[in-house]
Amino acid sequence: MTYVSAFIVGGIICVIGQILMDTTKLTPARILVIFVTSGVILGAFGIYDKLVDIGGAGATIPLPGFGNSLAKGAIKAVKEQGLLGAFTGGITGTAAGITAAIFFGYLMALIFNPKTKS
Repeated sequence: MTYVSAFIVGGIICVIGQILMDTTKLTPARILVIFVTSGVILGAFGIYDKLVDIGGAGATIPLPGFGNSLAKGAIKAVKEQGLLGAFTGGITGTAAGITAAIFFGYLMALIFNPKTKS
């Protein structure tokens, strides 16, 4: 049942993104920013954690989950370090994900030799 709920929650997030792409003139980059920002806002109010409890990886893997991680890291660091933690906490909380994205992106670029579109 865990896999089904993760599939449903992740699928709903993807459907929202597809609807935004099909029905608005928003660029994909703006939609990505909206997703991260919505994850930060929902995470700051504790709403996104309830979605993670329901959907598991279906909620933590997409971009709103990244925003939620940013918010959680910043909130934790502010409690520990004060105002300076607002600037450092988000990066600390998401460092593993950012590092993995850079590493695997570089690895794929080495393997598949990317080319620019003409």
